[in-house]
Amino acid sequence: MFRRTPVVFAASLAAAALALGACAEQTPDTPAASGSPSAATFPVTVGSLTLEQRPEKIVSLSATATEMLFAIGAGPQVAAVDDQSNFPADAPKTDLSGYQPNAEAVAAKDPDLVVLSDDRNKIVEQLTTLKIPVYLTPAAQTLDDSYRQLTELGTLTGNADAAADVVQRMKDDITKIVAEVPQRAEAPTYFHELGPELYTATSKTFIGSIYSLAGLENIADASDADGKNGGYPQLSQEVIVKANPDFVFLSDVKCCQQSAATVKARSGWSSLTAVQQDQVVELDDDIASRWGPRVVDLLRTIVDATAKVSQ
Repeated sequence: MFRRTPVVFAASLAAAALALGACAEQTPDTPAASGSPSAATFPVTVGSLTLEQRPEKIVSLSATATEMLFAIGAGPQVAAVDDQSNFPADAPKTDLSGYQPNAEAVAAKDPDLVVLSDDRNKIVEQLTTLKIPVYLTPAAQTLDDSYRQLTELGTLTGNADAAADVVQRMKDDITKIVAEVPQRAEAPTYFHELGPELYTATSKTFIGSIYSLAGLENIADASDADGKNGGYPQLSQEVIVKANPDFVFLSDVKCCQQSAATVKARSGWSSLTAVQQDQVVELDDDIASRWGPRVVDLLRTIVDATAKVSQ
């Protein structure tokens, strides 16, 4: 769900990644498998959250959580989603904000479960005080984090079996795609652009791990070797030009109108291998910034874009 400015994007993901450590050890107390959501046994417990009944009025303040909920069959239970949740198209989008969440506005929807990825404005405490159940889904650091969140959402919504199916399909699809990655003597290099201010993500991040599955080498890794930037350093034009990446991946196409043409027009960038070889790849901003089931589509795009390079 993170976007507006690359600085906010980087800071939000870094903060969420740090917070993930507190949640990573939570495991769902999964009920016995059932044939349908209506047959699911409640109460259920995930971490410190217990739901006595199956939620029927879910509010999602996270675009990724919205995608996850609909993917596992909980769409009919979702009553409202935030203003950044644009997939699937029939999600009940509202003016609720995940960036500046308002507890009163959320409570007005009379939810029996709120799902969010950031505890901004102390929203978790406020909703808890109002006795509204809250499930926090921080930005994933690994695919296992994504699988865990899908599984836990399945438990909480009474869609455990469907969630297990989604996770297994993701794992199977990713295994097949990775098997297609050509064997290379030397890994192609890349630069992943979060925004025109040249913020990027290293291999230590979730997005970086996807590129690693595709067999690529991240030019940003050396720039954040000490980890002071939380995996999201800002590179200079000089550093990028000197590194001369084989590929440039743009995740700022929708938000910031960046393209292969604008990259080529930047000072010094026309000499990059990525530009000269037409290897500037325009990604879907939304897919590239979320850690739900469509991460499979992101990996497919990356692998397909780099398949012709067989060094």
